[in-house]
Amino acid sequence: MLKSRACLFFLFLVLLVPGVSAQQSALIPSPPELGSRSYVLMDADSGRVLVERNAHEPMAPASLTKMMTAYIADREMAEGRLSYDEMVTVSEQAWRTGGSRMFVEVGTQVSVEDLMRGIVVQSGNDASVALAEHIAGGESSFAEMMSQQARQLGMENSNFTNATGLPDPDMYTTAYDMGLLSVAKIRHFPESYDMYAERYFTYNDIRQPNRNRLLWRDQSVDGLKTGHTNDAGYCLAASAERDGMRLVAVVMGASSDEARTREVQQLLNYGFRYFETHRLFEAGEKILDSRVWSGAEDIVDLGLADDLYVTIPTGSRESLESVVDMDAVLRAPIESGEVLGDLTLKLEGQEVESRSLVALHGVEEGGFFRRLWDAIKLFFMQLFS
Repeated sequence: MLKSRACLFFLFLVLLVPGVSAQQSALIPSPPELGSRSYVLMDADSGRVLVERNAHEPMAPASLTKMMTAYIADREMAEGRLSYDEMVTVSEQAWRTGGSRMFVEVGTQVSVEDLMRGIVVQSGNDASVALAEHIAGGESSFAEMMSQQARQLGMENSNFTNATGLPDPDMYTTAYDMGLLSVAKIRHFPESYDMYAERYFTYNDIRQPNRNRLLWRDQSVDGLKTGHTNDAGYCLAASAERDGMRLVAVVMGASSDEARTREVQQLLNYGFRYFETHRLFEAGEKILDSRVWSGAEDIVDLGLADDLYVTIPTGSRESLESVVDMDAVLRAPIESGEVLGDLTLKLEGQEVESRSLVALHGVEEGGFFRRLWDAIKLFFMQLFS
């Protein structure tokens, strides 16, 4: 297939993201060395992993599991099968569940909204089981939903067998997968994300604090969840936003509550200090147009199917370079959404991001004489070129 560099488009992008060859490279120190067995730091918009260690190693999830429990409930509400004011009858099995508790009473009815706070703020195992049973009829059936949802979110190294995170040799996840789940919660259900920043919740006259100490120490932190068992160690998934940039940090297998808090803070501070994220293009935004041959229209607009974010070293935006590769000749018919080329962003010769360029509208095939005339013009253009 004949390919060509779209030179005019290259110049267009240089105007948006100027390249300054004389600019010095950004100075970035090595990331902090942490004591946790596994950790990851990622940007919530671009998805770029900035720091990681054993991020894909399966580990016991402890109460980070409850993020998936709450995510399933969020999805059920978004799809109209559950509501905050719906009442849930607490079973004896839910009431007897050990570990951290919301202190619901057997046989009583509790609203879904209260159970969600019992899960998110108080890390209640009893609340998790009660909600799981209400949604799926049983905790094991609910766990199947959790694993199915994990696969849909790209959590390739996760398997869930209960709604609480209580130890089970067949239940595991990774720091990276928990990062993906954290980002999915923030993106897909932002309307209830404020709940993850609540410091206290009182139920049955018992006031319990959120175990995420960063909610008190760092005003930019607004979630998400802690976890701890003897097998899992101390775990924390946290998210923070500063100056429009949102990062997610996950540590698993820390040695103590204080260690997980300190190490997540180190990751977040490192990311915000040495990196910045920019949205370069919106989904459906026209980036360039191209000549169409044998079509009812002469021009097709090209853009991206999704927003394009890039996370790069602080101060290096002016060094971004862009290249477009696409067919030298585009022929009708062209369908809306059809892939017509590739946009690649590079920083100091290294690829930062690559996306497909798609047609933003369709172009139907032209009439007989239009096709004939374009065929003649193309013949001589290719002959002399």
